[in-house]
Amino acid sequence: MHPAWGLPIAVAACAALLVAVMGGTITEIGPWYHGLVQPRWAPPEAAYGVVWTTIYLITTCAAVTGWRAIPDRHGAEWMIGLFALTGFLNIVWSVLLFRLHRPDWAAVEAVAWWVAIVVWIYTLWPRSLAAALLLLPYLGVVTFAGYLTMTIARLNGPFG
Repeated sequence: MHPAWGLPIAVAACAALLVAVMGGTITEIGPWYHGLVQPRWAPPEAAYGVVWTTIYLITTCAAVTGWRAIPDRHGAEWMIGLFALTGFLNIVWSVLLFRLHRPDWAAVEAVAWWVAIVVWIYTLWPRSLAAALLLLPYLGVVTFAGYLTMTIARLNGPFG
């Protein structure tokens, strides 16, 4: 490993771990969630941990790859800011859905989360195609999560 990769790897890994721990702590799949009508195509609960762990690993790789590919400090700060923003929006989505029991709000918030990922991909694309491509599974999972959340809101609403 190149010595200059140490800091980006450490920062990205710690940030992804923080989001994963916070998301896991916030996500409470209990009686309220089990009482919701789910679409037939909803994945089994066991799949979520595997999928999100994989996504956190991939986004960490994308952040490190992107950070290393951007030659100027301003660009690298933007890239790190977008990494942080998507992690923050991930946590907000979990709070809205699992703590506040508002799938309707979580579905709307998922749109902002999705847009932030698209902006991150767009920012990385000309500088690091590899980093941008690594984010496509994240975009796919958030697209699916947003659609699932919207469907749950539609099947179970109104809320509040």
